Amino acid sequence: MNTGSTGLSSAEIASGLKEALRIGTQNGTGKLAAADGFFSNAAVKILMPEEAKKVESTLRNIGLGSLVDKAVLSMNRAAEDAAKSATPIFVDAIKAMTITDALGILKGGDYAATNYFKDKTTLPLTNAFRPVIEKALTKVDATKYWNDVFTTYNKFAAKPVNTDLAGYVTERSLAGIFYEVGQEELKIRKDPAARVTELLKKVFGSASQQ
Repeated sequence: MNTGSTGLSSAEIASGLKEALRIGTQNGTGKLAAADGFFSNAAVKILMPEEAKKVESTLRNIGLGSLVDKAVLSMNRAAEDAAKSATPIFVDAIKAMTITDALGILKGGDYAATNYFKDKTTLPLTNAFRPVIEKALTKVDATKYWNDVFTTYNKFAAKPVNTDLAGYVTERSLAGIFYEVGQEELKIRKDPAARVTELLKKVFGSASQQ
């Protein structure tokens, strides 16, 4: 096994990176799974889809803004509910990571680990999130609000709008998850205080000097 300037073996470096990623993904997903994790976070808050902006504007103009607000809140609550299932999926991806993968991530760009996760976890996250989101949307009557929004809008529109609500919320939820994981990765790479163990300090300290 090769050792770097810190005297750490490749296996130790990989172990340190995996530890950092486990902590980072848990921090990132934990934030989003908390109450208002999505709804109060401007960077990831789920809003009406672009193709529905005209819908939203029209409804607000005719005094139905509260209906839109309920739909938006419901979408974010569903995402927060689904985010609870993300951590074990990231942990599985980390466990499957080889030493070569880990060293490549360590020497890669600021978001190398996040991009690795996108490649490895998008499908299992989608499969895990969609049913949770569908159930959550039903539980909080989001589907009803959504249907109300578009049924009302379609009365005034020349071209009716039909959007897959669960699919849209699932997609935006994953985007939010990867955004937060990316922020955690960046923090560990750039902020020495975020390296919570001696091994992480050695691993990332040596990486930043290269």
